[in-house]
Amino acid sequence: MVKLHEYIEPDLDVDTDEDLSVHVSNEQNAKKKKVAPESDANDERVYFMALGGLEHVGQNMYLYKYKGKFIVVDCGMGFLEEEIGAGDVQYCDTRWLEKRKKDVVAFVITHGHEDHIGALKYIWPKFRKPIYCTRFPAEILRQTFRGIELDFNPKRDIIEFDAAGATLKLDPFEVETFHVSHSVPEAQMLIIKTGAGKILHTGDWTFNDDNPIEPGTDYARLREIGSDPRLIACACDSTSVSRQNPQTTEAQVRDTLTQIMRDAPGRVIVTGYSRSIARLKMFAEAARATGRMAAIKERSNPNPVPYVGLPEFREMGIDFKYLKENDVYQYSEIKDLPAEKQAIFLTGSQGEKFAMLTRLCRGQVKEMKLMPTDTVVFSAIIIPGREQDVSFLYNKLAKMGIHTHTIYDTDHVHASGHAGRPEMERFYDMVHPQVSIPMHGDYINEMLNGKMAMERGGAKHMMLVRNGEMIALGDGIEPYVCETIETGFVVMEGETERSANDQVYKNRKKIASNGAIFVTLPIDKRGFLKGTPEVSSAGIFESDATGFMKRQIQIEITKAIDDMSKAERKVHDNLVRAVQTAANRVVRSALGADKKPQYSVHFVQK
Repeated sequence: MVKLHEYIEPDLDVDTDEDLSVHVSNEQNAKKKKVAPESDANDERVYFMALGGLEHVGQNMYLYKYKGKFIVVDCGMGFLEEEIGAGDVQYCDTRWLEKRKKDVVAFVITHGHEDHIGALKYIWPKFRKPIYCTRFPAEILRQTFRGIELDFNPKRDIIEFDAAGATLKLDPFEVETFHVSHSVPEAQMLIIKTGAGKILHTGDWTFNDDNPIEPGTDYARLREIGSDPRLIACACDSTSVSRQNPQTTEAQVRDTLTQIMRDAPGRVIVTGYSRSIARLKMFAEAARATGRMAAIKERSNPNPVPYVGLPEFREMGIDFKYLKENDVYQYSEIKDLPAEKQAIFLTGSQGEKFAMLTRLCRGQVKEMKLMPTDTVVFSAIIIPGREQDVSFLYNKLAKMGIHTHTIYDTDHVHASGHAGRPEMERFYDMVHPQVSIPMHGDYINEMLNGKMAMERGGAKHMMLVRNGEMIALGDGIEPYVCETIETGFVVMEGETERSANDQVYKNRKKIASNGAIFVTLPIDKRGFLKGTPEVSSAGIFESDATGFMKRQIQIEITKAIDDMSKAERKVHDNLVRAVQTAANRVVRSALGADKKPQYSVHFVQK
């Protein structure tokens, strides 16, 4: 669940003296008077701010400002809150930045995960600035934008750079990129260079030194920038810093899958993230080693779809030479083989409603049915907020007698794309920033990241800030929050954008937890009742005409309105309050004093 402004009072066990400082965002700091930055013409500081990506996982969107100009690093979707009860995707509210869009120079993308690029199709049209990225996210964006009624030219609006490293001239910035290991190809760290100093922006990363499809992290460049005295800050991924065990490698996952496939009596079905090309490669190698044919389960509907999914990522893997043509087939090509010769990779590790594994569990796929002799492997963690959906899959498969392997019962079944404590320690042995800016993680993990940067990396300052707090940075300058803007997120529901604070969502939440009562009052122009009020309900009482609670509410409303004075009843707001008070007496007597239904009162003139 995403809560952008939730604050947890920290208990920092950090020894500080006059050479070390920790900035913790709290209510007292929020009330401090804003310190306006100097005019852009002579301001020698560089500024960092997140619109999303702090104190939570997902919805990454970071801003760097220098000499009055902005670059935007990543533009991702977030994970939907269960309580909102609607909406397809959510992303950062960019109204503050839209007012300054003439000063936005470019979007720079660290890698191709949805929480880093997924919101571009909604946000980019508001800015129409060039998108700098490597070929893998570029192809995802091209396919995503294809078919959208949008003035988007992929040759003009997407500028690809080499995944091995590049230098981008984005005046007044210079951005250097270099390769780092992650769970998706071509992930990049960024060195943002300005006259005020250099900032290392890590993006998502880990030290997986056994990557089967591309070179590992560029440690030489990481050591160089890490020891640069002009490295004024490091904005670092915090997602898994609390994990204590060393990173599982993709080769270890391959060995685990090989053993599972060797022991399984029938088909082996592996579910994981669709764009994890390295995992698909390891799956294919495990299948080959055990005499099985590896395949993906393609969509049931062969017609084009408005999103990029597993079939498209398989094609990208082949086109970019990460996979061979015969590494992974389609299910339709191997379905007639004996079950013990089949290995099938499909989507649904997070229990998504329309993903293949969920549809299989619900019996909604005509051409493929689950069988008790199947083995299902969850080669993924559970993304926060998806626990209930994944639990449904676990229980459904168990009831069907299907054996499963998950991260909870099988070692090395998944390799994370995020660094744990051992990798973070190794990182801060190489990287020594003046200021630590923990990002991309819940509050406790950001705090642990910053603490390690100070203790292990020698950082003098830790800026543990919220979305919307702008940090002023400079070489040898003590960092401070110079401005705070209101942030939030937008939910795209169909083709409608809504703020998370939209009254529609508030009403949905209230109805979901407390129910609703709908009342129609037949009244004359003086406000006198001209018949029995019509009462219906959602989630409060039975709707038939003989229901006791319904009849009691009608009686109480009639009494309340009859007792009103002539002056009171002429005002509709007074009638609405009388309806609510009368109905509440009945509802709370029957269901408890804390029950607070949503009311909708309509008037019919008689």
